[in-house]
Amino acid sequence: MSQELEAERRGSRIDVQDEDRLAELGYRQDLKRDWTALHNFGVSFSIISVVTGITTLFSYGLNTGGPGVMVTGWICVAFFTFFVGLSMAEIVSAIPTSGGPYFWAAILAPKEHAAFLSWITGWFNFVGQFAVTTGISFGLAGLISTTATVKTSYEPTAGKTLGIYIAVLFSHGLLNSFGVHLLKYFNNSSIILHSLGVGSLAIAVVAAAPKHQPASQVFQHFYDGTGVDGAEGWSVRASPAYVAICGILLSQYTITGYDASAHMSEESRDAARSAPIGVLTSIGCSAVFGFFLLLCLLFSIQDFAATVATPYDQPVLQILVDIFGPDGAVALMTLIMLCVWHCGLFSLTSNSRMMFAFARDGALPRFFATVDARRRAPIRTIWLAAFLAFCLALPSLGSTVAFSAATSIATIGLYLSYATPIIVALVWPGNFQRGPFNLGRLSRPIGVVACLWVGFITVVFCLPTSNPVDSQTLNYTPVAVGIVAVGAFGSWFLWARKWFTGPVRQIEAERAGIPIDEPGVLEKVEREGKLP
Repeated sequence: MSQELEAERRGSRIDVQDEDRLAELGYRQDLKRDWTALHNFGVSFSIISVVTGITTLFSYGLNTGGPGVMVTGWICVAFFTFFVGLSMAEIVSAIPTSGGPYFWAAILAPKEHAAFLSWITGWFNFVGQFAVTTGISFGLAGLISTTATVKTSYEPTAGKTLGIYIAVLFSHGLLNSFGVHLLKYFNNSSIILHSLGVGSLAIAVVAAAPKHQPASQVFQHFYDGTGVDGAEGWSVRASPAYVAICGILLSQYTITGYDASAHMSEESRDAARSAPIGVLTSIGCSAVFGFFLLLCLLFSIQDFAATVATPYDQPVLQILVDIFGPDGAVALMTLIMLCVWHCGLFSLTSNSRMMFAFARDGALPRFFATVDARRRAPIRTIWLAAFLAFCLALPSLGSTVAFSAATSIATIGLYLSYATPIIVALVWPGNFQRGPFNLGRLSRPIGVVACLWVGFITVVFCLPTSNPVDSQTLNYTPVAVGIVAVGAFGSWFLWARKWFTGPVRQIEAERAGIPIDEPGVLEKVEREGKLP
């Protein structure tokens, strides 16, 4: 009994410390703080979801460099992504708020640049957030549609896939609306599915395979399937190195979304420690599990040419059919789809918290800065995120490259928002008051490597990956990213700079009797310098 009382007292002290730290950053505790470090890890681990990225982009990987690029690309991406994660973990330990990157940029920058950097970072993170959800949930809709063809006469169409996608988004929005107390249990099931479930799947595949590919086929085989309708591939038009560089999208898209640990920090206990632990352990565990799954699938390919040209348009499904037959393949694809469903569920959770914080700070209409009193969840931003993810999938009705564009937009948008506060911390180190987790003297060199890597992948993911380039094969990523950039910078210089002042000191405003929920009042007071 005494041990239970001591644990309860310790938990209460930690809760008070979390709320005090949040108050120092200017906010009251609106969201329900009900998650442990394990739950914080679980949400990022679920969103990274190696089985989601590997399954939905396996065809892309096989055609853009083949097994050799997929394996070496995974190792390379995991290595450099950990540098980004280390820098992010150090920052979130010091600044544990739901806003994440855009809030960090504002806190770390000099006052005269804080609002501008917060605005730009926020909008790239905002678009990246719902683009990731689109990539995940639309990918799930595609998997459901494809798997349905195995034992039925079902014929997938763009319209049918979009209908399934709407149902998936609705289920995610509905469950998120019940708040983190319910999500905590789905988090537990997600961790089990993504660890024991995926591990068991990988072992079953490699153990049951009638034959295995030689190591040379897995680690050295280069394949260029980027040519469309018999055209030459990019290895001929440009070089094999070009194809290999483009091929890392599979790995980099997969190991993305670990900023969820930051966005859930206001709902995590001992956030200054649990959030950085969540960031780093989710990257590390995903790198190991993903590499194991990737190797098991590649070694278990029965016929490489037939797998690439599969009539299912889904190589992982073809591998499972070849090994287990139609019934076994459908059963295992159901396990995969359950993992992807959990991934999409928590992606929407992360989206809604970022959007809630962005609205709380005035960048979005204050209509969205509302927490449901009963569920203590930002229900309005939950459905805003679902609606935006739906809108981003609409181009799929007319373009076969819409899904790839969504994954690229998500990767670039999120990583640019990750890198901006790291760059700010490097340029103005005097503003960085480190938290419990810090890198010491290694902070700056690690930050430099992280920023260089983000710059590299930003360029790479804007490159064309199919030849010849036409309206159906064009990589629309630079167009979409350009639209976001023009929108973010243009809106700032045209009108946002006149009223957006960066993160709101919510508590000080309320103490001063300022009605922060009334549109325009807080911005006016901050411009006039009347906020304490």
